[in-house]
Amino acid sequence: MSEAERIADAFRGACRAELTALKPGNVHVFADGHRMTAEQFVRSADAAAVPLSAHGARVGRRILDAVEATHGAVGTNTNLGIILLCAPLAAAAEADQADLRSAVAAVLDDLDTPDADLAFRAIVRAAPAGLGQVERHDVTRPALVTLRDAMADAADRDRVARQYVTAYEDIFDVGLPALATAAARDWAEEWIIVATYLGFLAGFPDSHIVRKYGAAVAEEVRKTAKKFHADLQSALHSSLQPSWDRSRLVDELLAWDAELKARNINPGTSADLTVATLFARRLATILPSARNSG
Repeated sequence: MSEAERIADAFRGACRAELTALKPGNVHVFADGHRMTAEQFVRSADAAAVPLSAHGARVGRRILDAVEATHGAVGTNTNLGIILLCAPLAAAAEADQADLRSAVAAVLDDLDTPDADLAFRAIVRAAPAGLGQVERHDVTRPALVTLRDAMADAADRDRVARQYVTAYEDIFDVGLPALATAAARDWAEEWIIVATYLGFLAGFPDSHIVRKYGAAVAEEVRKTAKKFHADLQSALHSSLQPSWDRSRLVDELLAWDAELKARNINPGTSADLTVATLFARRLATILPSARNSG
């Protein structure tokens, strides 16, 4: 199997694994939502995997081609944030670096204006909810700066953009440690993913919610996520952990999931960060150039 094929498989695996987790407000195998289905997300991952992992391709080209492939497969925007986050990771996995984090930083440093032009075209094509016009570096106009500089301008309002500025700080300092902590207690993978998702959602207001509904609603969701995250962490660290009441927590999470979806609230950024974390973990495991990462 070629390097590109292994990266593509890691991407598909990360996307499929994330769908198995009960992520309140987001699409998963327990409940569809927001006029999208889990099956659409599976098809989207399959469509985006090959262009996202194209050997030697620039980040901007990976982004645009993956978005176009997704649109051709499902006809709607299911995974723009995932693609924006995972394209630099896929490019970094090809680099001759000792660890994935260093490789990602090098990829981000190498982004140029053509990368930004292609990414802008992808964003316009995907037409994400809440996309408006901004004074500087508007995606509907030709790019005048590098993709990293354009993302820096949006970093204070978009957590996906912030990763381009911080060299994926949230992935390496929040997501991967959360995965490792939960995995060390031999939780089923879906619960490890729930813990990671809730960690993101509890840690900061979800920028997708902020963009659509404002800071107050995002903070309300964050506070509820913090309660659920604390419940999970208590179970994780308890000596009685094997006997904790999963069924009660499932019922409560499903109830919150239904409430959020009834209000059309989707913590999409937290879900995107979760996929990127899962992808990074898989790259660190399967690629020789990335085995010492995380």
